[in-house]
Amino acid sequence: MVRDLQLRVATAEDLEWIHELRHRVYARELGQHAPDPAGRLRDGLDGDNVYLVAARGTARIGFVSLTPPWVGRYALDKYLTRDELPLPADGDAFEVRILTVEPRWRSTAAAPLLMYAALRWIAARGGRRVVAMGRTELLGMYRAVGLRPVGRTVHSGALTFEVLTGDVSELTRVATDRHGVALERLRSAVDWRLDVPFAPRPDGCEHGGASFTAIGTDFRSLERRRQVVAADVLDAWFAPAPGVRAALTEDPGWVARTSPPTDADGLLAEIATARALPAETLAVGAGSSDLIFRAFGRWLTPESRVLLMDPGYGEYAHVTERVIGCRVDRFALRREDGWRIDPARLSAAVASGRYDLVVVVNPNNPTGRHAPAAELRSVITAAPDRTRWWIDEAYLGYVDLTESLAGLAATDPRVVVCTSLSKMYALSGMRAAYLVAEPATAARLRRWTPPWPVGLPAQLAAVAALRDPAYYSDRWLRTHALRRRLAADLAGLDETVVVDEAVANFLTLTLPAGGPSAAQVVAECRRHDVYLRDLSPLSPRYEGRTVRIAVRDTAENARIVAACRAALDLLRPAGAGPIPADVLAAGSVQ
Repeated sequence: MVRDLQLRVATAEDLEWIHELRHRVYARELGQHAPDPAGRLRDGLDGDNVYLVAARGTARIGFVSLTPPWVGRYALDKYLTRDELPLPADGDAFEVRILTVEPRWRSTAAAPLLMYAALRWIAARGGRRVVAMGRTELLGMYRAVGLRPVGRTVHSGALTFEVLTGDVSELTRVATDRHGVALERLRSAVDWRLDVPFAPRPDGCEHGGASFTAIGTDFRSLERRRQVVAADVLDAWFAPAPGVRAALTEDPGWVARTSPPTDADGLLAEIATARALPAETLAVGAGSSDLIFRAFGRWLTPESRVLLMDPGYGEYAHVTERVIGCRVDRFALRREDGWRIDPARLSAAVASGRYDLVVVVNPNNPTGRHAPAAELRSVITAAPDRTRWWIDEAYLGYVDLTESLAGLAATDPRVVVCTSLSKMYALSGMRAAYLVAEPATAARLRRWTPPWPVGLPAQLAAVAALRDPAYYSDRWLRTHALRRRLAADLAGLDETVVVDEAVANFLTLTLPAGGPSAAQVVAECRRHDVYLRDLSPLSPRYEGRTVRIAVRDTAENARIVAACRAALDLLRPAGAGPIPADVLAAGSVQ
């Protein structure tokens, strides 16, 4: 075991040693390159790639190089064309290369730990596929961690390399299932300085809500809620309508001990009235996740093909890829296009009819962009009959409820609209949601709905909320005002950060390339009991630089701005260097 092994992103001071070690190993020891009189071997990707370093005290032990997809080129481009490379169609692969360890440390865990660190760093940036070039004599080591040859061999000097690839989720599974005991043993011996937790979440799905770890998930210190700013999850900043609070407090003992209506008939009737929909087109659930798991589990198999927006709400990728095992493609939303869905490009993507399901969150989470209903309706109308569409309208109230496609879903068997009552109606703790589908589809889903799908407090709260549209319309308007003020204050902190206000109850803050990572800023803000969401694990399109911030009330927004100011002031001189381990430990659930 390597004790006190530090794993970190390389600093500027490490580069001279990296160039010297590369020359010593690949020029003099292995003969891949001609020796250089200066004794240094530099890389054409230096400045764009990322080096992770293993060190013990002042002694540097080894390094590995990572090339993110946003660089736009790979070292493998020198040997193979893009058509020959095992890259996904979206071009989002991360390249891992030149794993190098000092000779006296090669029989230790240094090399496997550097590979594991590379995997965790890539996963934290939303990576889904890895491509690598491994020396043929070390092929067994690469196979052991889950990488597989693709049948392409590369010759460089005296060395022969195999081109390897692997799915990040599969590599993570191999690491935790096959090597989990060893990794857990090493965890206490490693000084982990990367801006990503050592181990992934057990379910593999990243959510917001880490702020509850500061409050206490055992509920013994709920008074902490008054000190914590929970802007990492998109709960409403305002309280539920007065009628909701009255329904829950009038006789709380009765509410707690009484079984709810078995099929939530009253709630279904209230939704039907409020949304002018036939009751037979509705099904309810304990939040949108309940409906997603239930519906997708009935409709999809590992042979199903699904198209997701990217970036998009992580629950959909989790259910389709990791729970069901579908073949999932991504429809790339582009920063240069303002993250909007291009209807012509989406129509072209689905025209072949190869997709069983297309998922659109509208307004999108996490980009905050809204696609006009007329545009989406046109795309759906022109799409092949075999393709089902799932439209998630959890944040539509912040735009305009008349933009809903629920009316289309009630008559078109290809379309389902899902609506959470949590975020728009300040009912996140209640867990209530509904979907709209044509009657036969809705009936089949109701048959697979267990009795009492929504608890009595949630049914009472949801009914009361739907009966007070004026209250919520006012709160949604006030949310826009609060968001505009928060966006202006954040934009004033630093001219190098980009604030994207969008349309819902959140905004995003993108840090400059070469500056601190989103994870570092999020971790530093937690020192001030301000919890924000690092969007990096959702998509490589965020390049590890984007933070999502939920809109809170005026006082809490001021605390958010102050915490961001302090974080940027502290991290700016250090650039993208390591953050203190105690900060990282406090923020290990993202």
